[in-house]
Amino acid sequence: MKGFSHFMSGVAVASFGPWAIEAALQGNPIYFILGGACGILPDTLDFKFYRFFYEHDVYVTPDPAHLDPQYVADEIARAVAMAADEKRYIRLKLVSIRLGADFWQQYKVQFDNEKMTVTVKFGPVVNTGQVPVRGTENRYPAVGCAPLKAKVVQTYDAQLRVDIFDGPTVGLAPREDGGLELEFLPWHREWSHALTVGIFLGILWALISVFIGGWSMAWQGFVTIAACYGVHVVEDQLGHMGSNLFYPFSKNRTPGLHWMHSGDGLPNFLTVWISCILIFWNLYRGQPAMTYHFTFLHLIMVSLVVPGVIFWVLRKLLNRATTEEVMKGDDADDEWNEMKAAGS
Repeated sequence: MKGFSHFMSGVAVASFGPWAIEAALQGNPIYFILGGACGILPDTLDFKFYRFFYEHDVYVTPDPAHLDPQYVADEIARAVAMAADEKRYIRLKLVSIRLGADFWQQYKVQFDNEKMTVTVKFGPVVNTGQVPVRGTENRYPAVGCAPLKAKVVQTYDAQLRVDIFDGPTVGLAPREDGGLELEFLPWHREWSHALTVGIFLGILWALISVFIGGWSMAWQGFVTIAACYGVHVVEDQLGHMGSNLFYPFSKNRTPGLHWMHSGDGLPNFLTVWISCILIFWNLYRGQPAMTYHFTFLHLIMVSLVVPGVIFWVLRKLLNRATTEEVMKGDDADDEWNEMKAAGS
């Protein structure tokens, strides 16, 4: 999911703590702040910190002055050969090509396991908004092609595309059948997206706060941090990429449920809207004397079910004559593009 959706989910989970409502009524929003911060913390750790310290085995760095797709294809094939021959995990970095203050050379990488080749094609020049510059689509018509020493099984459907800001990292993991599994952004959702990390941070908070605010502040902060951090991890499991749920006791990502993509509009909107409803309900319950009373079922019907039915009917009526298919990547691809578009 998008960062704001995770943030609102964290605030909503924090609002379920009676201590959070009580503190807020007294003018202290600390638990709501903790909830929102922990809701977005896993992605913040990955995209703002960890990726800058991640070590790579092979860097593919095209020369902007002499763009050669064959060089890129050969380097990728060399990384595949290293993983196959040495039977070890290889981290491959595809470096972006900057042509100016606001221009980037796009290139695409495609693996073909039937022909056992990797092909590289330079696309158009794009600006920082990822909009192609007119007239540059066929500037480099040549295609680089190199033979592969092993099959490369992609864990998502998207074609590898490199354009603005930082280029992506892919991991090549040896498989028992002799092939390699390609993992997109192996540094993402590794140790940071673990339920155990949320528990650890909660314990750390408790050890510090017990000397400041006593045992009540310690255990209440622990529950808030662990729960709000954990809801981010659980939400990510609804997608494709999954997370390493029990690091350091587990080493690999647990596959997601494939119910959604992180960039899908409707799930993100519903997450934010339902979070707002839950926050409103918990704040309402915490008020000492309300003049107007309603039940949770009443709130859900008025704020979610009835508007949802109206929206569904209108959407069906407006879209009954149109059919649109949208190509999607996996969760990591969606989050990577969102991060780049934000200028990170």
